[in-house]
Order: sequence, then C-alpha cells, then structure tokens
Amino acid sequence: MIGNIIISNRRGLCRVDIVSQKVIEFEPLAPFDLELSCLVFADGDKRVRCFQEGGFSQVVCTDEGLVLIRVVSVGCVDKPRLRVELCGEGFLSERCVDQAVGVVKRVFSLDLSLLSFYDFVYEDRVMSQVVQRLCGFKFPVTPLVFEAIVDAIVEQQISIKVARSVEDKLAVLFGESISVGGELFFAFPTAKALVDAGAEAVKRAGLSGRKAEYICGLAELVVRGVLDFDKMMKHGLDEIILELDKIRGVGVWTAELSVLRGFGRFDVFPADDFGLRRVISRYYCGGRVIDAIEARLVAERWGRWKGLAAFYLIAAEALNLEF
Repeated sequence: MIGNIIISNRRGLCRVDIVSQKVIEFEPLAPFDLELSCLVFADGDKRVRCFQEGGFSQVVCTDEGLVLIRVVSVGCVDKPRLRVELCGEGFLSERCVDQAVGVVKRVFSLDLSLLSFYDFVYEDRVMSQVVQRLCGFKFPVTPLVFEAIVDAIVEQQISIKVARSVEDKLAVLFGESISVGGELFFAFPTAKALVDAGAEAVKRAGLSGRKAEYICGLAELVVRGVLDFDKMMKHGLDEIILELDKIRGVGVWTAELSVLRGFGRFDVFPADDFGLRRVISRYYCGGRVIDAIEARLVAERWGRWKGLAAFYLIAAEALNLEF
C-alpha cells in the first residue's frame, strides 16, 4: 500500500512516502474472548491504546521501528482466530512481524491455557460461576516490565480512570510517534526518554512531584543497567518482589501489581489493594469490610491462579454480575 507516514523521534519529523501493511491470522489457545479481555481499554486514548469498533490497537516497538497493530477477532470463544493488521515504515520484514505479533501474544497471554485454571476452581461455588460467565477472559499484561512498574506507581492512591488518563498522557508527551492516515499514534515512552525529559517535565502528565521523581528514578536505574528484568524473571516470586521493593517509590503493593501485570505471574496476589478487597468482600464476604489477611485467606483457595482469579472478580464487578 502506498501512502504517507511520518516518524517522530522528538528531534524532528521525517516524512516517508511508503507505508507497508501486512495482515496475518492465527489461532490462539481456546477459549479466548478478545472483547472481554479488552474491557480495560474500552475508554483508552485511541492514539495510544484502545479497543474500539471491535478492534484493539496499539503502537509496538520492534528492532526495525514502530509498528501500529490492530487486532480483530474473526473466530469465536471456543474456536478463536485473530486477525492482526500491521502498519509500519517501509518494508515489514518477517522478523519485524514476528516481534509485533509476539507483543500481541504476550499482552493477552495467548499461549496460556485457561482450562487448567477453570478445572482448579471448579469446586469453588462463586468462582466456578464467574469463569462460566467470563469464559475466555484474559487480563492483559504490559509489553514490558518497565511499563508495568511505571503504571503501578501512577496508580498509587488514585482511581484507575484517572491513572489511565495519566498513563496515556505520558505516551503522548514522551513516547515516539508514528503517523498513519494523517493521524498520530504514540508508543509508551522508553526509560531513556523519561530520563532525558526529567521529573519536572514528567509532572506535566498529571503526576505529583513525588511520583514524577519515582518514575524518573526507576527509568535511570533501567538506563544504567542496574535493573535487569530479563534476569529478574528467572528468580522466584518472593525474590522478585524483594528486589522491586528496594526501588524508591515501590512498596510491596506496587511490586506485587508489577509482577502480576509485567511478569505475567498469576500466582501473585496484591492483597493490600483496596479495590481487590472490595470485590472479594462483595462476592465472598457479604459486602463487609475485610483486611488484607482475610483477603489472602480467601485467595488461597485459588492456588497458583490467585492473581488471575482476582482479575476475574474485578471484571465481574465492572460488568455488575451477580451470582
């Protein structure tokens, strides 16, 4: 396809006359429901990451540059099939396409079978009903661990709606962009981009001065190579949380949430999360106020799936499901 594309690196614009597009289809493990899994993106900024008109779109980074992806379901929950439309600068090589599709597979944990989880919670009266109603739901994780930690810092002590707005603004202000069809789309900012911007500038995304400092401090550790997330992924759960907890601005709750959404470890359970305790109380404890200890006791029945089960309850509340 011939058209115009503009790549912005914040140091100027370079117009390229050829836009390359590719479309591929593949079958993830069943069951999988794309629309249900994209609940969290329904109100997202379409320039950054969103689910609109039946498709999920996001800019992803590959070794060969930015690629705008749009993912659409062309199958059903029990026989899922996804069509991924890719648009990038110049020729989209097989390596570039593989990396972009790899991001899609990671974000939606497409190589994870939900059947083991469903079998495990079969005898839990509440959770067995939840998974039946939300069959194929997979809570999305972030493309990179760094993004998950930044998001968790942003979300400290504010509503998720406000936090999502701030996260989108970080991308618009500091992420590299690609223009397709006359519209700009933005990638999540790199650690280097945030270090170069500095805390005072990062505050413009709607952050407090303290959170801006935390995020820039985290970014500096990544740039300096002090934090090696690939190496950290090989560690045990408790060791990962201890390492993250050492980072300024990252407490246990932030660390646990980062492990859940960044490392894709569904065996972690951030019991200090107020919203999570609320949904557990609604569906298991008659709506009374519960503390983190009681929430963890309830979660023990979900074994190594406790983090995923927690997201199922959050989704059930978002859809106002009753059982």
